[in-house]
Amino acid sequence: MTLGRRFGAIAVWVVAGWLVGGANPLGAQTPDAKKVAGDYVGQLGTLHLKLHITISPGADILCSLDSPDQGAQGIACSNVDVGEGTLTFTVPAVHGTWKGTVSADAKTLTGVWDQGSPTPLVFTRDTFVAATKPSRVDGIWLGTLQAGDKSLRTQVHLKSDAQGKEYCAFDSLDQHAMGIECRNVVLSGDDFSFDVPVVKGHYAAKLSADGNTLTGSWSQGGGTALPLVFTRQATEIGAAPVKPPTYDAAMAPVKAEDLQAVLDKDLAKALKDGDLAASTGGGITIGVVVHGVRRVFSYGTAKADSVFEIGSMSKTFTGLMLAQMVEQGKVRFDEPVRELLPAGTVTKPAGAEITLLDLATQHSGLPRMPDNFHPADERNPYADYRASNLYAFMKEHGVAKPAATSFLYSNVGFGLLGEALAERAGTTYPELLKAQVTGPLGLHETMIALTPALQARFIPGHDGDHKPAHAWDLDALAGAGAIRSTGADMLAYLEANLHPEAVKPVAGFAAGKTLSAALVQDHEVRADVAPGTRIALSWFYVEDSGNYWHNGGTGGYASYGFFNPKGDYAAVVLTNTGPGEHGSFADKVGEHISERLAGKPAISLGD
Repeated sequence: MTLGRRFGAIAVWVVAGWLVGGANPLGAQTPDAKKVAGDYVGQLGTLHLKLHITISPGADILCSLDSPDQGAQGIACSNVDVGEGTLTFTVPAVHGTWKGTVSADAKTLTGVWDQGSPTPLVFTRDTFVAATKPSRVDGIWLGTLQAGDKSLRTQVHLKSDAQGKEYCAFDSLDQHAMGIECRNVVLSGDDFSFDVPVVKGHYAAKLSADGNTLTGSWSQGGGTALPLVFTRQATEIGAAPVKPPTYDAAMAPVKAEDLQAVLDKDLAKALKDGDLAASTGGGITIGVVVHGVRRVFSYGTAKADSVFEIGSMSKTFTGLMLAQMVEQGKVRFDEPVRELLPAGTVTKPAGAEITLLDLATQHSGLPRMPDNFHPADERNPYADYRASNLYAFMKEHGVAKPAATSFLYSNVGFGLLGEALAERAGTTYPELLKAQVTGPLGLHETMIALTPALQARFIPGHDGDHKPAHAWDLDALAGAGAIRSTGADMLAYLEANLHPEAVKPVAGFAAGKTLSAALVQDHEVRADVAPGTRIALSWFYVEDSGNYWHNGGTGGYASYGFFNPKGDYAAVVLTNTGPGEHGSFADKVGEHISERLAGKPAISLGD
């Protein structure tokens, strides 16, 4: 889970697991299918959803789902079953299934969404009625956004309704981000503009006299405006298909002492002309322990003792801090977060409210990011987001817990948890981290503000295009992703998670007395994420493999860590390259190592 996936000039905040793709064939056409075809809207907890059902020229039923609040569009459906008054479909990308009934007039789809926890979900037909006379900007528009030396094709769909209201959807074709919702669409004379809230984007332009060109500029997050010209198109362009991963053949479960030799071969292509090639500046440090045998090694520009940002893996530290303070009787899992915040920060809601456990299991209903997040410097976007900003957001948003909360990955939620715990302890998040976790565990190279010695080993970061990237400094959202560490320290941390009973705390830290018990609490699975995946205190748990895992990503770094008590092994991957258009290389290497240790076919690192 990254703090933010940044694609060139367009930043899309995406919940991991929600994938962008085209509609897939669902099945043969039936008489009822024609009746059901159309666009529908629904709401799952606080999430607004859009369902699109169409019939292809080849008579296949096509389906896709949008979650505009999460910036996830065109999520492919499959396995449709249209019966007499019934409808069923699955969404493989999120391991979800919807089953329900179709009203006689096909205006309402009443059913249940099951993504590990069945929840009522009703879709109603979109009542959009097209204008009898289209507006001057209605249609399909294509442009190219030049961000440095990278060109991004952008496509806009515009339509107006019978009341003259303009609707807009935005596609970033080269990033496979389709159907992103626009708002505040305004055409006044020749002046035209719209916003794209999920990426904090704004477009303003002039319409040409012949009505075929929009000449204007795109800005994002208050940053520098970039020229963007759209020309009218007769037909739309679809996103290029995403190449599926390939897998290397399985081998016997690899021992810790043999992993580097195996990876020397598995990473050969990446080192020659891929993510770790000399021209990229990329480096990677890997730590692994199997049955007590540990190894730390590196490739590319990294050294075994290089320091990296770990991004959202910081959330696992925040979760352990919560478990520690529960064991010490300083907080309760069911305690409302409101009670830990400064007096008057937010008012008490009438009904249920967000608890500390809700925040730690990503079931608070809070959005991924606060809506008052406006970085002064896009290169270091979290640096100026202070506690005052966070509390202002919470005052406006409130702490009422939605009636039906499901998993919703939230950076603001974990930032709030970190701030709340520090408030209760009467200290700062960095000091609390040292007192509760890194001090007792002896993690002397894991901290937020680096010492001069560690700063000298802080490997320069690179973005997803392998260009130099600024380090990220987090303030109020520190609990979501501020920590920096080394391969050896992170491996020691994972070893403590692997064997809580064997932890020997460093003398002089009172919190060491509760550490073993807190680690056990930290691993207790408490809520659903998706079929086959559940969540403890931040750690994701995969039922079939027995892995606890988390990942992270910042503008110039990425991380992936896991531990498996059943197999008695753990590993961490740290890279100095942030997530890019095709995801995180750290994730890929982490998954590969997990599969090698388990003796399974391993995702190829040479693609």
